[in-house]
Amino acid sequence: MKYIDEYRDKSLVQGLVKEIKKISVKEIKLMEVCGGHTLSIQKFGIPALLPPNIKLISGPGCPVCVSDRKFIDQAIAYGRLENVIITTYGDLIRVPGSTSSLNEEKASGRDIRIVYSTLDALKIAKENPGKKVVFLGIGFETTAPGTAAGIINAEKQNLNNFYVYSSHKIMPPAMGALIDEGVQLHGYIAPGHVSTITGSGIYDDIPKKYGLGCVISGFEPTDILQSIYMLVKQIENGEQKVEIQYKRVVRPEGNLIAQKMMADVFELRPDWWRGLGVLPASGLGISKKYEKFDAEKNLDVVVEPTKEDKGCICGEILKGLKSPKDCKLFGKGCSPSDPVGACMVSHEGACHAYYKYNR
Repeated sequence: MKYIDEYRDKSLVQGLVKEIKKISVKEIKLMEVCGGHTLSIQKFGIPALLPPNIKLISGPGCPVCVSDRKFIDQAIAYGRLENVIITTYGDLIRVPGSTSSLNEEKASGRDIRIVYSTLDALKIAKENPGKKVVFLGIGFETTAPGTAAGIINAEKQNLNNFYVYSSHKIMPPAMGALIDEGVQLHGYIAPGHVSTITGSGIYDDIPKKYGLGCVISGFEPTDILQSIYMLVKQIENGEQKVEIQYKRVVRPEGNLIAQKMMADVFELRPDWWRGLGVLPASGLGISKKYEKFDAEKNLDVVVEPTKEDKGCICGEILKGLKSPKDCKLFGKGCSPSDPVGACMVSHEGACHAYYKYNR
């Protein structure tokens, strides 16, 4: 198949649903750990097509959602320094901090700019040699190579006013932590974009250590349904393993060039995940080799005490213990136009996806 409409073909969808129903007899809980999958699952109404014994659960697949509120508070503190320009992806600008947001800071006159890549941030740094430009690095293995490339290019261009504040994370530690905490699952719909970079080997410990299968999925209806079929088949046959459904994009070895850049620029460190707390070796800090570009090591700021909003259950939603509809704020005190928690801000957040497609 070559065109999007082929991946949305009604007869193919019906055929996959029929095959799932034919082999599925057990109570099965599958978790997607990619915000893009959460969005697609709700947009295309996938849960309504499945038999009642198969339940899809949203996990910690939205990088904006899992990041610490302190990250926003510290970014705001950087933005309040003199002669500092904050550059950020659009998803972050409306995420609430403890008492403000980047959007509110921008409205009050702080120099905060939305960029589409680190190349934009580097251009801003070159055009403003008298100012310090801070790029907010956020995302999983998908966006980390872009940040790494930005730092490498800053070194090559001898830019001394470019900094990165990293909140990059890697996915496998969170997948393991969920099971360690007792979240009841039978398999993972593994992220497609992340796996394009990493390859499939990063999930090998999940079936070995926890006995859960992982299927790397694409984002169209037939992709997701075929991935569910593959997982159900694994479960029914007792043969949990790592498989790639998204073969048109993902290779077992991943993107070796991107991996090399990440290994050069970043080093693993403990990091905080909303709902899961601090997970060892789950974050990507900037290595000593490139520490002159590390905002945390070069820009001193006083960060206000972090305050979480009462009533927001984003952490429990990210762990798959609650649904957005279980939150008393959902669609009332919390909406995409006036979000209380991070899960409602990003288009990859479960609350945002439910609000848009499953209210």
